[in-house]
Amino acid sequence: MECVVNLSEGRRESVIAGIAAAAGPSLLDVHTDRHHHRSVLTLGGPEVEDAARAVTTRAVDELDITDHQGAHPRLGVVDVVPFVPLSSVMNAQSIDLGDAIAARDDFAVWAGRELVLPCLLFGPQRSLPEVRRGAFRALRPDTGPATPHPTAGATAVGARGPLVAYNLWLIEPDVSLARALAAELRTPAVRALGLEVGEHAQVSCNLIDPLHTGPAVVFDAVARRAEIDRAELVGLVPAAVLAGIPAHRWSELDLDPSRTIEARLESAGIR
Repeated sequence: MECVVNLSEGRRESVIAGIAAAAGPSLLDVHTDRHHHRSVLTLGGPEVEDAARAVTTRAVDELDITDHQGAHPRLGVVDVVPFVPLSSVMNAQSIDLGDAIAARDDFAVWAGRELVLPCLLFGPQRSLPEVRRGAFRALRPDTGPATPHPTAGATAVGARGPLVAYNLWLIEPDVSLARALAAELRTPAVRALGLEVGEHAQVSCNLIDPLHTGPAVVFDAVARRAEIDRAELVGLVPAAVLAGIPAHRWSELDLDPSRTIEARLESAGIR
């Protein structure tokens, strides 16, 4: 399995490094964005559940959501903890979320009990955007206390298939344009937001079905309407997604064989 822990901290490098180190050999990648004030830690391998707990414990100890300011929406210092089955996408099989759901539920019970951290579950019946919209209003936490942790907030814990987080930076610093483009991109396979990121406009995407609607598709859709300054892959991408895109476009799309999940697992000696 893979676990992609999203932290609400993207500016203090030493703090991010200390939290990431808690994952030990399960750490495959760290992506940090100071404007989003967010870091994405990709964990993988047989000890991924223990690594996710270690990272979460360290983050709850060291981070404080009450003074957080960033472009990205967030519920808490450990904002999102999704568990992802890898064997299905690696072997081109249908996705079986059984083990990921079990890991999700175990993590949420543990975090609620040990860290007094309210957790809201997502996937497969409930989406992450639904959790963000309804948390502490229409939706009560599934585990932990009924109110946010005083410094850690809350955590969305999920089970999902492989997802590619992908940002497109526009040359024109027009946030209204970025929001309009994001609205046009949204489908069941693409979640998108138009954001003001520093002095720039960005279309920030989660590609829910990247084998069919991948980076090249959203890049080209935006490029038809606006000039793109650069593309940005957040975290890692399944090798099958890369294989479906002509190699001559990889640099333009911020893709590289060394940034696949499979390459990082192999580099870490994880089979």
